[in-house]
Amino acid sequence: MEEFRREGVLNVAKWIPSPNFDHRPEKAIIDLLVIHNISLPLGNFDDDYVEQLFTNCLDCDVHPDFQDLKDLKVSSHFFIKRDGELIQFVNCESRAWHAGESLYDGRNNCNDFSLGIELEGTDFIPYTDMQYQRLTELTNILLTLYPALTKDSIVGHSDIAPSRKSDPGEIFDWNRYKKALI
Repeated sequence: MEEFRREGVLNVAKWIPSPNFDHRPEKAIIDLLVIHNISLPLGNFDDDYVEQLFTNCLDCDVHPDFQDLKDLKVSSHFFIKRDGELIQFVNCESRAWHAGESLYDGRNNCNDFSLGIELEGTDFIPYTDMQYQRLTELTNILLTLYPALTKDSIVGHSDIAPSRKSDPGEIFDWNRYKKALI
């Protein structure tokens, strides 16, 4: 399929492989899309600290807010920067480590059956038009490639881990995003 650079890695994304992934359970079907936000440090958008975090290259001594990130092993399938740049860290066929302890529709361990998209942002700063545009384009590709994914199976991190997560935040315009999907 022309969307793939190779199976599970999209041509439309810059490929920066993360070591933080493993295999999905046998016969796992990708049927959930989880929207997150991240910025390091909080509210800072002009650096590559997120890329460093997801590739285990972050120097946690650079900023005091990074101290609790030492030895943390996390990743996401995709990351959309403020200018709309799309980066892929984990092959879609593999399990990225983005959801943590989570529950969706009676099923635990959402990483097993989901794809994760991180938006560069916070719960309280509006996302950019370029991010909504890129998120819509990416989601439409994923909905085509993974037929078990539907508009109804797109959630926020806060929906699958409400006691510990609030992203993508109340500032995220779900109506704008979902209306733009095909």
